[in-house]
Amino acid sequence: MPTHKLMGKIPFILAFMLSVLSSSFMATLFAESAPNITTDQSALFALKTHLTRDPQNLLETNWTMATSVCNWIGVTCGSRHRRVTALNLSGMHLAATIPPHLGNLSFLALLDIAHNKFHGSIPFELCNLRRLKYLNFCNNSFSGEIPSWLGSFPQLESLRLGINNFYATIPPHLGNLSSLALLDIAYNKFHGSIPFELCNLHRLKYLYFLNNSFSGEIPSWFGSFSQLEFLRLDGNNFSGVIPSSLGNLSKLEALSLYGNNLKGKIPITVGNLSNLEWLFLNHNQLSATIPPHLGNLSFLALLDIGYNKFHGPIPFELCNLRRLKYMFFHNNSFSGEIPSWFGSFSQLELLRLDGNNFSGVIPSSLGNLSKLEKLSLSSNNLKGKIPITVGNLSNLEVLFLNDNQLSGHLPLEIFDHLSKLQALNLTWNQISGSVPSSLFNLSSLQFISLGFNKFACHLSSDMFDYLPNLQYLDLHRNQLEGTVPLEIGNLTSLHYLDIGGNKFVGRLPNLPPSLHGFCGAENHFVGEIPSSFCNLSSLGGLNLFANNLGGIIPECIGNLSSSLSILNLQKNNFRGKIPQNFAKGCLLRNFHINNNQLDGSLPRSLGNCHDLRLLDVGNNFLNDTFPNWLGNLTQLQVLILRSNRFYGHINNFKVNSSFNRLHIIDLSHNNFIGYLPTKFFENLHAMREEHEKKPEYMYDASADGWFGFAERVFFTTKGLELEFQILTSLMAVDFSNNQFIGEIPEILGELHSLIFLNLSHNSLMGHIPSILSNLSQLESLDLSSNKLEGIIPTQLQNLLFLAVLNLSHNYLVGPIPQDNQFHTFTNDSYNGNLGLCGFPLSKSCSNDEGLRPPPTQMYEEDRFTRAFNWKLAMLMGYGCGLVFGLSMGYIVLKTGKPWWIIRMIDRGQQEYVRGKARRSGRRNHTNALRFGLRKVDGKTES
Repeated sequence: MPTHKLMGKIPFILAFMLSVLSSSFMATLFAESAPNITTDQSALFALKTHLTRDPQNLLETNWTMATSVCNWIGVTCGSRHRRVTALNLSGMHLAATIPPHLGNLSFLALLDIAHNKFHGSIPFELCNLRRLKYLNFCNNSFSGEIPSWLGSFPQLESLRLGINNFYATIPPHLGNLSSLALLDIAYNKFHGSIPFELCNLHRLKYLYFLNNSFSGEIPSWFGSFSQLEFLRLDGNNFSGVIPSSLGNLSKLEALSLYGNNLKGKIPITVGNLSNLEWLFLNHNQLSATIPPHLGNLSFLALLDIGYNKFHGPIPFELCNLRRLKYMFFHNNSFSGEIPSWFGSFSQLELLRLDGNNFSGVIPSSLGNLSKLEKLSLSSNNLKGKIPITVGNLSNLEVLFLNDNQLSGHLPLEIFDHLSKLQALNLTWNQISGSVPSSLFNLSSLQFISLGFNKFACHLSSDMFDYLPNLQYLDLHRNQLEGTVPLEIGNLTSLHYLDIGGNKFVGRLPNLPPSLHGFCGAENHFVGEIPSSFCNLSSLGGLNLFANNLGGIIPECIGNLSSSLSILNLQKNNFRGKIPQNFAKGCLLRNFHINNNQLDGSLPRSLGNCHDLRLLDVGNNFLNDTFPNWLGNLTQLQVLILRSNRFYGHINNFKVNSSFNRLHIIDLSHNNFIGYLPTKFFENLHAMREEHEKKPEYMYDASADGWFGFAERVFFTTKGLELEFQILTSLMAVDFSNNQFIGEIPEILGELHSLIFLNLSHNSLMGHIPSILSNLSQLESLDLSSNKLEGIIPTQLQNLLFLAVLNLSHNYLVGPIPQDNQFHTFTNDSYNGNLGLCGFPLSKSCSNDEGLRPPPTQMYEEDRFTRAFNWKLAMLMGYGCGLVFGLSMGYIVLKTGKPWWIIRMIDRGQQEYVRGKARRSGRRNHTNALRFGLRKVDGKTES
């Protein structure tokens, strides 16, 4: 080519070469700056540096420069771009905050860090993960609000944020997740109503909103989720009715609405859910009858409507539920007979009908339920014998028939084939005869409760040879007799033994060392407490009340106080001294040792028992001064020193907190002298404060829950010694039958919650303080046999609840007040006061015209119906267990139905006592084993 032509093309060639070089350089530069696997590596290293806990060193040893990112544990890369597409660190027990660098994993489709200890908030930079399809942050410790930008992931199919500490309301922006099939925000702290924007999530299959604090009504537009298979709204505060639109969810397999405040009926449309397998409506306020349309749910395996207000009989249409495995109808008001067609549920494994009003007999057809594992018919009105067909239930593990009216003998062969039985509860029936020996051959048994029946037999020595797993044995309040076999000590797994309230004789048996609670009360045991009791290092409760035991109380009982919380030795013949060695760290809460023949002083080592709530040493021969040092026990509520030989003054209180929780104090029948202790009364803050809470029984249980009984005390009123079960509202002061002198201190008028006040049989002088009229709750006032003078203050007419008044044998003068309660008192209230006049005494006053006549019978009966906030319910408990009945029967028989007792019982709201004591008190006594079922997600039990 000619030279001049070549020279002419040089500029073009140079320009072309520069262009090629420039393009190559820019491409290289862009490649180096664009996100790549190195970017992903940096993001993951940032996460590693944020770790504060990696107990297995998984990331520490594996996430290193020595290996490719795509080979790191928990990391998955795409085959095309070799970028990180999945990060799964679930269940590695890691702790960290999420670094913002994770937002650079631009190809990430799955992020799963569930079941770790990640905390803090979700960083904003994660909004860059536009390819994200699966996000799982479940079971961590994240907090704060859900960021609104979580609604900006167009491909997101699964969002799981459950079991964290997120709060506030649900952001409406989540309604933009048009591809979402699973939304889980369970077990957080969300509140408010469900935002309407969520109705756009038409692809939802799984919706978990359980265990938050959502409120308002369940939205009717939930019925538009046509693809929904699981709906869990349980454990919230939803109110209103169940929307009938939920019947449109034709693909629904599980519906859980339990634990809300839903009312009304079950919608008929629920019967349209033809694919439903699980239905939880329990723990609401649903009412009416069960709609027969539930019988259309042919795939239903679980139906739980317990703890509602359903009533009426069970509709026959439910017999179509042939796939039913679990049926919970407990704690409603169903009535009528248990349908015999229940025996056709061939797949049934659990049946709970307890806590209803079913009557009639137990249908023998239940014996056809060959797969049944748990059966509870307790707390109904069932009568008749237990059918022998129950013995066909060879898979049965739990059988609860307690709290009914079952009678007759147990068939001897009924337990022959129940080899899997673990728990049997027949308490509170009228079953008689012998206990079948085959029961004691069931080696799987852990729980036997036969108390409060009429079983009458001896316990044979071979009964306890085949029960290696038995933990709980309750034979209380039967008619068992003879001696207790020594072999009972071979029950090496036994934690609780109750043989109280029978006719056992002889000496106490040696007990298994595993025992946590023993009740042998109200038998005829004799002899001393065996030395083997000293080896019961786990003993939490010991009740030997009302036997013929004697001798010295073993000193080792004091050593057991590091485990013993309940000790009841009252009404025996123990002599000598109370053990002096209550250990430091003593756990004793209730100590009854009254009605024995004990002498000496009150052991100062009781001051180590800082949890002591009740101390009753009454009716012994103790000789000591008033135990001021007990004022350091800040939990002490009941102190009974009555009928001993305590002496001296009551004073010398060094701390203002002394006895400030005391609500019952009985120092009667001792030798105390001096003035009534003003400082002591000032410290009684529990009595000075007015209590508005509903009273409860003072029921105490051992720390492990195996052992407990209702607390009782004795009081003297109207000349009768009565036994009272202790209510938390029972406030009483009894300083009677001592040698107190001086005037009645006015500070007593500030004990506003006081119900009993007895200062009788002392040498008190002066006037009756009118300030006692401030004791608005007072029901019994006894100031008799003192040296009081002056008039009866007319202000006492304001004591509207006063049922017992005794002012006899004083030096009172003037007219007897005539208004309100004073119309009801008899001559006995005023005898021995020669200067008194007016009704009911025969002596009239000089100005009798102003006195009102006695009330008519109609007026009297009207006052008996005044509204009472049952501050006092005189109920008799037994040696162990709960409250078992009214304690007034024997008094009514002996005294001819005295009006003042009838009035007190009226104030006790008899209807509450009759209705609740049976359903709540007795049921709580026997529910030592829970039985139920894991719910849909395996986290909640029925």
